[in-house]
Amino acid sequence: MNPRRRLLAAALALTTALPLAACGDDESAATLDTITVMSPLFGTAPDPNGEIQKGVEALIGKKLDISWVPDADYRDKVNVTLGSNNIPDVMILNEKSPTFAKTAEAGAFWDLTGKLDKYPNLKPADPQTGKNVQVNGKTYSIYRVRPLLRSAVSVRKDWLAKVGLPLPESVPDLYNVAKAFTEQDPDGNGRKDTYGLIIPKWNPVYASGSPYDIFETWFGAPSAWGERGGRLVPGFDTDEFFAANRELKKWVDEGLVNPDFATLDTANWMDPFVQGKGGIIIDVNLRATQLFDLFREKDPKDPDKVAMVGNLKRADGQKFSAPGIGYRDSIAISKQRIRTEEQLDQVLQVLDRLQSKEGTTLLTNGIAGRNFELDGNYAVPINQDDPQIKVIKNDVEKAFIQLGTRASIGMETYPWKPSDPAKLKLYESFGTLMTEDLKTAVHNPAASVLAPTQIQQGGTLDPIVPDARVKFLSGTITEEQLKAEVKRWYDGGGTKIVQEVNEMAK
Repeated sequence: MNPRRRLLAAALALTTALPLAACGDDESAATLDTITVMSPLFGTAPDPNGEIQKGVEALIGKKLDISWVPDADYRDKVNVTLGSNNIPDVMILNEKSPTFAKTAEAGAFWDLTGKLDKYPNLKPADPQTGKNVQVNGKTYSIYRVRPLLRSAVSVRKDWLAKVGLPLPESVPDLYNVAKAFTEQDPDGNGRKDTYGLIIPKWNPVYASGSPYDIFETWFGAPSAWGERGGRLVPGFDTDEFFAANRELKKWVDEGLVNPDFATLDTANWMDPFVQGKGGIIIDVNLRATQLFDLFREKDPKDPDKVAMVGNLKRADGQKFSAPGIGYRDSIAISKQRIRTEEQLDQVLQVLDRLQSKEGTTLLTNGIAGRNFELDGNYAVPINQDDPQIKVIKNDVEKAFIQLGTRASIGMETYPWKPSDPAKLKLYESFGTLMTEDLKTAVHNPAASVLAPTQIQQGGTLDPIVPDARVKFLSGTITEEQLKAEVKRWYDGGGTKIVQEVNEMAK
């Protein structure tokens, strides 16, 4: 059976089972003692009997049976799970992925449209973000909030001083920094063994917040979709997209980019920066403070090696900033066991308690008095040498924080108070840079639209342009061949997607 039919068969099996279960006995109205969950994992899987899980269960009054899946495998695991007959009650997923959209529209997940308003911690805090998370006018999930604009550039501060350059304000400035980092021996070891920009391998999905996407926006390319000639077109079908990639290819050809950019795992993205191999990362602002922490681990006496700037101007002085959509991934509720409105209410009440201030604190900070204490509005780590506290830190930062919808890493209930003034300065610059860059943000006018053909064929079409972009930058294909791949996207179903997006976005 092909994947499309398997997904629909699984969804049909769930939906046709609903009336049978309701008629048979009181099972469908019974109180849920345990809720099954599937979530990405970024470290060691928590012990189900650990302090954080026990604290969460005490708060929500339910047991949790959580499947923690390493993030690198999560996308594949989601696709397999959605095509199976064993979908967890609660899943963290990309609600705009064609796989989920097919399954949800087939009836395997609860339509939450209009149902969240009575849950104060679940209803959209921002109307625009609430719209962005919808799939063609319907809400199938609860979004996990993120700042509306986080794009920024982290630079080796000590290398800038060594080569005598200021922080970049434009793309040409950044090129000069990357070239100096490559050619002027910024680490002072007497060898030409450094490069400027560090790019990791990225999921083959266009407009997913990659360094490529941010770089293209600086050139004026749309964020996913934009208006050209009175109609909406995908960003990769614009002159600005090709201009940006011609420029970036020049950087690659000149050795200003890590040579393994097509294969470097995102889990190891910061290693070259800290190890003194590369000096620039285009990502989110939080990356700067994470890099600072790694330098502090390496040399507690001299960690101040990271500087940060926001979005950069184009060569002509115009500025286009790369925004987000106000969230990242979302939480959906399946109908496999949650079969009635009463059971749905139970799950939503649990999620609402979990997103309360008390719950969010537990998910993002940990346990007051155990691993942190308050200093004004800041959290201060305590008992850090205790092995059990290290377990709590792992369980929060690498796992349970993924269950939060109101906060995330960098958006804790109580921000972690930096012990170093330099890190505090970096952290406090986040809001200033975001406020400034929002003035020139290039928002996606089709963020809430998911075209039917995209749902049906997105799994096949999505990788075409991102894969071709990497091949172009690597020198495997020419620009004409890259354009031919864009045409292949159109011929394979993209033409219909563009037509549908324009009709639905009116």
